[in-house]
Amino acid sequence: MAETILDVKQMKCPLPVLRANRALRALADGETLRVLATDRASVNDFKIFCRETGHALLATGEQDGVFSFLIRKQSRPTPEAAS
Repeated sequence: MAETILDVKQMKCPLPVLRANRALRALADGETLRVLATDRASVNDFKIFCRETGHALLATGEQDGVFSFLIRKQSRPTPEAAS
């Protein structure tokens, strides 16, 4: 399964997370999204985003000022499944 790449370099908070959220909605459960960002705030933003949405932050890294985030889309439980 190929990963989708989202390039949000040069965008400032909150745009990287907002664009990633939109891209994840288009993916099937279990697919991965790699986000490339240059905003230092995105390191914390993506940790919080994944914790709050339930998506899995599989890997993070930084090379030459470009931060990379690998996110696996997690399914959200339906109200029926929770009861």
